[in-house]
Amino acid sequence: MRVVIAEDLALLRDGLIRLLEAHDCTVAAAVDNGPDLHKALTEHRPDVAVVDVRLPPTFTDEGLQAAISARQTLPGLPILVLSQHVEQLYARELLSDDRGAVGYLLKDRVFDISQFLDAINRVAAGGTAMDPAVISQLLAKHTDASPLAQLTTREREVLAEMAEGRSNSAIATRLYITEKAVSKHINSIFTKLDLPPSTDDSRRVRAVLAYLNQ
Repeated sequence: MRVVIAEDLALLRDGLIRLLEAHDCTVAAAVDNGPDLHKALTEHRPDVAVVDVRLPPTFTDEGLQAAISARQTLPGLPILVLSQHVEQLYARELLSDDRGAVGYLLKDRVFDISQFLDAINRVAAGGTAMDPAVISQLLAKHTDASPLAQLTTREREVLAEMAEGRSNSAIATRLYITEKAVSKHINSIFTKLDLPPSTDDSRRVRAVLAYLNQ
C-alpha cells in the first residue's frame, strides 16, 4: 500500500513513516505543509493519505483544504485525517462526498496501533473510520429537520457504530443484541434513508456519510 503522510511535527512524522513501513506500506511522500501535500497527493496518487488538519504556513486548516482540493482532481482519493483538532466546516465538506474513503481520528485517542492500521486499511478500501468524539462534535448542531430524525434511537446507535467502521458482528457485541437484529436495523436504516440495493458496501458508506452530514 502506497501512503502519503502530511505532518508538521518531525518526530511524529518520522514515527508514522517507521510504523507504516514496518507494516508493509510504502511511504511515497512525507510532507510538512499544505502546498507540498497537494502536490504529493496529485503526483503520487497514493492508496491512502494520512493528513493532519493544521499545517504550515498558517497552521489553520491547510491539511484539510489540500485534501479536499486533491479529491476534486482525483475523485474518491482515500483520506484519513489524523489530528488533535476537529475542524467542523472543512470536515463536513470532506465527508459530504458520497464516494466514501474518508476517516477522521484524533491523535490523543489512538490507543492501539492495530486500531490505527485497521482504520488506514478501511479508508483505503473505500470505507469510513470515525472517532466517536469527532462524530459527537459534528452532530452537535443536529435538528429535528434532519432526514435522520425518522430513525429510532436503536437505529441511530447502530448507525453510529457503523460510522466507526464496525462490522455487524462487532456492532452486535457492542450493543448486546444479535447479528440478526443488527441486520434488521441496518435494512431499516437503508429504507428510511432511501438507499437502493447495491452489490457492494456503497449503501453502508452512504448511510454513514448521511449520518455525519445531518
